[in-house]
Amino acid sequence: MKSKAAEIIREYGPFPGIENVHGVSFDGERVWFATGGRIEALDPESGEIERSLAVEAHAGTAFDGKYLFQIADQVIQKVDPQTGEIVATIPAPGDGNSGLAWAEGSLWVGQYRDRLIHQVDPETGAVLRSIRSDRFVTGVTWVDGELWHGTWENDKSDIRRLDRESGEVLDRIDMPEGTIVSGLESDGGTRFFCGGGNSGKVRAVRRPGKA
Repeated sequence: MKSKAAEIIREYGPFPGIENVHGVSFDGERVWFATGGRIEALDPESGEIERSLAVEAHAGTAFDGKYLFQIADQVIQKVDPQTGEIVATIPAPGDGNSGLAWAEGSLWVGQYRDRLIHQVDPETGAVLRSIRSDRFVTGVTWVDGELWHGTWENDKSDIRRLDRESGEVLDRIDMPEGTIVSGLESDGGTRFFCGGGNSGKVRAVRRPGKA
C-alpha cells in the first residue's frame, strides 16, 4: 500500500447557516452537498452557493448524469436537481448509511460502523454485492474504474483506494490531524471534493498522480 499526506488545494466555507456537511457529489459543473435539511449547489470556481434544494439530506449524495440521489434516514431519494422534486425512493441497505456514489449503473452505499460498501440496484434497493473495508466508511466515489472511500475514526480521516474485488487497500491519502472526511466525490480529474463534517467546510484534495 502507498500512503501520502493529503494536499488540500482549496477550502470552501464555512457558509452562513450551515453547521454540517454530509454527502458530496459533482455534476460536472457544481458540487452538491448535503446539510441535513437541504442540498446545496456550490460553484467550485467562485466558491459561491448558487442553489439550494429543500430535501432531507442526512448522509451520502450521488449524481447519475440526470438525477441526484440522496440518503435520508432509511431511504435513498431520487431527486430532480432542476426542481427539487423527489421522483422516487428506494430502501437504504440498513442502519448507519453514510457515503453514496453512482458508477456502472449502480448505486454504491457506504455503511459507516459496519465498514461495508454495498453495490445497490437503483430501481429496487436490492444489495447486489458488498465490499469490506477495515475502517469506518464515510464518503464513496469511483473514478477511472477505481473505488475510493473516506474514513472517519477516532477523530482521524483518510481517503483510500480499495481493490474492487478483495477490498485490499491500495492507496491512502492521510488528512491532517483534526481534518475529517464526511463525504467524498471525484471531479473525474485532479480533485477529490471532501465534506468536512461539523467544520461546515468542503475541501478539494489533490488526487494522487494527478498534477
